This record gives sequence, C-alpha cells and structure tokens, in this order.
Amino acid sequence: MSVQEWRVGKTLAVGVASVGLALAFAYRGADVAAAGAAAPARQAANAQPAPAATTTTPRDHTWWRDGAPGARPYRDGAETLPLIGVKGNRFVDPSGAPVLFRGIDISDPDKLEMQGHWNRDLFVAVKDMGATLVRIPVHPIAWRERTPAAYVALLDQAVGWCTELGMHVIIDWHTIGNLKTGLFQDPMYDTSEQETYGFWRTMARHYAGHHTVAFFELFNEPTTYNDQLGSIAWADWKAIVEDEIRIIRAYDPQVVPLVAGFDWAYDLTPLRLSPINAEGIGYTVHPYANKRTKPWEPKWEEDFGFAAAKYPLIATEFGGFAAPAVAGARATPPPAPPAGRGRGRGFRGPDPEYGPAIIKYLESRNISWTVWCFDPEWGPSLLASWDGFKLNASGEFAKAALHGQVQ
Repeated sequence: MSVQEWRVGKTLAVGVASVGLALAFAYRGADVAAAGAAAPARQAANAQPAPAATTTTPRDHTWWRDGAPGARPYRDGAETLPLIGVKGNRFVDPSGAPVLFRGIDISDPDKLEMQGHWNRDLFVAVKDMGATLVRIPVHPIAWRERTPAAYVALLDQAVGWCTELGMHVIIDWHTIGNLKTGLFQDPMYDTSEQETYGFWRTMARHYAGHHTVAFFELFNEPTTYNDQLGSIAWADWKAIVEDEIRIIRAYDPQVVPLVAGFDWAYDLTPLRLSPINAEGIGYTVHPYANKRTKPWEPKWEEDFGFAAAKYPLIATEFGGFAAPAVAGARATPPPAPPAGRGRGRGFRGPDPEYGPAIIKYLESRNISWTVWCFDPEWGPSLLASWDGFKLNASGEFAKAALHGQVQ
C-alpha cells in the first residue's frame, strides 16, 4: 500500500468513526429528552388525587335520645280486669277463687291489619263466641318487618279492646323450632335467643302491672322436627326458659309465664323429674287429635294430664272439630288447612268424637283452653269466611263448648 492510499484509508476511517460517534450522541440525547418528557407523566400518574370537596348531608337522627320500643308502660285500663295469679295447680282471681279460662286464638295482628281485618269488631265477634281469654300470636318475622315500635302499637289496641270487652290476653311468641341450634320449621318462625329475650323484655316492661295481659306464652312450639332441627336436651331448654322468666320478673312480677314442652308443645313428661325452677308459672299443651291414636284419654294422661295435679295448665292450641251434637246446629264442614300453613300437621278432617272427648278431658282436669283459629285462612279454622264472621262446623262446635253446651 502506498503512503497516499494509507492516508486516504485513514481519513475515511476517521470520518466513519466521527459519524458513528455523532449518531451515538444523537441517540443518547434523544433518549434523555424522551425520559425528561416522560418524567412529568410518570409523576402525574403516581401522584395522589386531591381530596374531593365533601358535601355531607346533615343527619337528623339523634340516636343518643332513642328509647327502647315499649319503654313507656301501657296503663290504659290497667286495673279494670281482675289480676290473675297462681295458687297451687290453679289460676286464681284476687279473692283466691279458681278461674277456668275458655278462649280463642286469633291470627297474627300484623296479618290481620295487612288484610283489613284488624278492628274492634273482630274482638266483639270473639267475645260473642263466649271467650274469656284471647291468645294473640306474634310471629318473629312480623315483629321485625313491622318494627317493634309499630307492632307494640297494634298490641296496645288489642289490649284496649279486650279490656273494654272483659277478656284477658295471652301474648304468644309464635315460633316453632329449636332455639338452641337456631333452626326453625319455616322462615316465618326464624328467631334467635337474643331476639326472644329482647321480645320478652319489651313485653314485660311495657305491660307491667296491666291486669288484662295475664299470660306470656314464652315459646309457641319447641321441637327438633324429628332431629331435622338438631338436638336439644331438656336441661338446655329449662335454662333458656328460666332466663326468660328472670328477665320478665325484673319488670313484671305479676304476669304468669307459660312454658311449653317438646314435640310441638305436647310432651310435658320431663316435669316429672325436672320442672322449671320458678314460682307463679303455668304450662301449655297443644293436644291436636293427630298427636295420638284412640283411645286418647290414657295417652293424654300419660303425656301431659298428670301435670295438672301439681301445676296450672292451659291447652293454648287445638282444633279441627266436627259439628256439635246439639239440636239445630248446621254449619259448613271445616276445610283441610292449606299445605304448609297454619296448624294443620297431619290433619285429615274432623273426627266427631275428638271435640267432645278433649273438652271433657281438659275440664275434668281443670285445664283452661283456647282453640285455634279465628281466621278462615289458618287451619284448622273456626271461620268459613270473614263475611259476617261466618262459622264452619269447627267454629260452631267451639262456640257451643265456649258456652258450656258440649255434652
């Protein structure tokens, strides 16, 4: 290679290197510029948004002034009717004279009000049947949906009407199931121990000293539903009931709590060994015809009747009667209750022997009673229709029994 060729080559190489270096600096500059431009965008993306201006709606619920539902006692006519108490195995009036109650179960006041049947006329019709006692069932779902305060207002109306008409009242927590496991027969019966205690606290505080409200039926029908609702021992049930009674007694030492046994409030045999540890109480039984086969009387005596020798009892639910065997009685036969509603488990129509047999048995043991149900939709019903409170055969029988005309 000549000197001239070497010089030319070197010049070309230097030129190419210079161009490459210039391009490298250009690219680096472009990257730096791009990075510089992207930095504000990244900063904007990572920045916390500025707090929005708050426009809080003013609150007007002064919760610190809230009172408990029913906190103000209901005193209208509180001492109009005689105070009912317990002496030995009988319910008694203030003179100590025994009282045998005959009465009627109405349906839930919430249902009646929703359907347009909640009025004084309903209670006049019950009085005309011959009732001295009205059982008012309060379903937990209705208690919640109407709200306790609004439901108490309905009960106040009922107590007022019953006071005017001379009828005492049972308030019944109308649920069916196992309070220990928290499982119940149908959704309308769903409740809890806390709600149950709270309900009776409200009732005791509100009706303390009101003679018309003679009885609190603590739990309509305890049952395990053949173990579908889990198990519960009598000792567990006894403890729950005794807590309910303690709460009630803290407010109202005069009202008579009523306690149910197992098997849908039919079986009182645990009382033989372990009665409820409380004074001034009674027990309930629901002796529907389907609970036992004939002959009924020996089984009734074994299952619950024995207890009447020591404790006061009320049969607070039973029904499904044939027409009474009295001259001139004509009535529409009671229909079988709709499936899944009312008190019609196993009900296949009236046995003409059942009504006279159960009334005779109860009264021979001085067991008071109320029959189900003064509503044409809840079976076994006493009504054929709301129109004029038309009675069906079961209603005609109940009316005769309430007037002491059943042989």
